[in-house]
Amino acid sequence: MKIMNMTSADVNTGTSARPTVLPPMVFIVDDDISIRESLEPFMRHEGFDVKTFSSASSFLEHPPIQGPGCVILDIAMPGLSGLELQSALVVDRPAMPIIFLTGSEDPPTIVRAMKAGAVEFLTKPFDDEALLDAVKSAVERSKTLVRNECRKTRIRRRYGDLTRREREVMSLVMQGKLNRDIGQDLGITEITVKAHRGQVMRKMEAASLAELIHMAADAGI
Repeated sequence: MKIMNMTSADVNTGTSARPTVLPPMVFIVDDDISIRESLEPFMRHEGFDVKTFSSASSFLEHPPIQGPGCVILDIAMPGLSGLELQSALVVDRPAMPIIFLTGSEDPPTIVRAMKAGAVEFLTKPFDDEALLDAVKSAVERSKTLVRNECRKTRIRRRYGDLTRREREVMSLVMQGKLNRDIGQDLGITEITVKAHRGQVMRKMEAASLAELIHMAADAGI
């Protein structure tokens, strides 16, 4: 690892204007204080916001962020291991990619971590440029994941605004049924079906049946 030595003055060098968009967050989770103290100024110098943690459990106590970010995670730590933390994040914070650090290569562990979605697996001592490339890649992946999650949330919110009858009509429409058949299934007139169908398309903000089907599939409806 060739992390450059930088003072606080070095990190803060630049224009005084504050960015309009918050920088991506990089979480550093490692029980080795030398790793935390060297990586934090390095990542800040590269334009990232940074928070460090000495254990996986202390990281889990930190509330999830809403924007993009990634985790630089030591594989072997006292208490909760890096792999155990990865398993928790896959469920609770799916938009938070992981870059693993390890003191020794263990092929089965590497395979397990990569299959679970890790962006990179770096062996200490690692090259700072390799780490920076991995962080940039992880942040770009996180941005995409965050956008997708926001879209799913918007779709689910729209779906939640539908009435019970509108949801029933939507379900039957997505099955490819004609208005006449939907009316027969629900015991309502074809004109009423058309009215509910129009409300569904308007509330879901779908321009076509194909778009409605894709939206529902993406949001798990």
